[in-house]
Amino acid sequence: MTVERETRAVALVTGASSGFGLHTSVALAQAGFRVVAAMRSPEKRHDLLQTAETAGVRERIDVRRMDVTDHAGIVQTVEEIAAAYGRIDVLVNNAGFAAGGVVEEVEGDTWRAQMETNFFGTVAVTRAVLPHMRRQRRGKIINMSSVSGRTAFPGYAPYAASKFAVEGFTEALRLEVLPFGIHAVLIEPGAYKTEIWRKGFATIRMRENSPYQPMLKAVLRMSRRTAETAPPPQEVAAAVVKAALAPAPRLRYPLGRGTAAMSLLRSLLPWKWYERIVLWALHR
Repeated sequence: MTVERETRAVALVTGASSGFGLHTSVALAQAGFRVVAAMRSPEKRHDLLQTAETAGVRERIDVRRMDVTDHAGIVQTVEEIAAAYGRIDVLVNNAGFAAGGVVEEVEGDTWRAQMETNFFGTVAVTRAVLPHMRRQRRGKIINMSSVSGRTAFPGYAPYAASKFAVEGFTEALRLEVLPFGIHAVLIEPGAYKTEIWRKGFATIRMRENSPYQPMLKAVLRMSRRTAETAPPPQEVAAAVVKAALAPAPRLRYPLGRGTAAMSLLRSLLPWKWYERIVLWALHR
């Protein structure tokens, strides 16, 4: 089969139907990329295509089905993209969701689903794309982490565990692929106005007469206050574009109000001081 080479750089974005994925896809298209916007349910592409149309980049968006928990399907879709365009220059591993609840009360299936999507999905898509980038001797693998990948908060242990895993995976990956001209990058957003938190709040269930009720209620109050005043997700999309265009991007891009300060506080303070501050903040 003869491949007609795409003249512009090609970016693959997972979880592109909403939130960071939607805005990242449009921002990359505006920056000149051909964007393959992958999503589990392509019938949900309306918001993406409408936003792209408004931005004048609809013709640069190619919507494809990809469920990051279907590893055989991932390989097939990546091969189809490589055959169609002859290249994959940037991968943005964005697909994911947030599960909440206290460790004792979150069911095992929820833990497994959280890791399967947020972590194993990232690993599977990365592994499918890497052979193409190695042959090109260039590429960017941009993994959507979170402030929760550096600092875990009570009530969100499954989500934090998945993002801590993405952080360790990306550190090792970066060292493995740099000799091939490939850069692995972590985007670490704090709170932004996306659907992930509204959906995350909906997953938090408290058992009747749970001893953790006061803490979970405090976590939800704090989370909702933060979400109400959070900035729009375009800032995160802009950081992805910056990393995608940089000749030598940094490993980490912390984003959002107080994210850098929180990481600094965590690294400088003794743990006992830090935990007192967090618990005080929850109950004030």
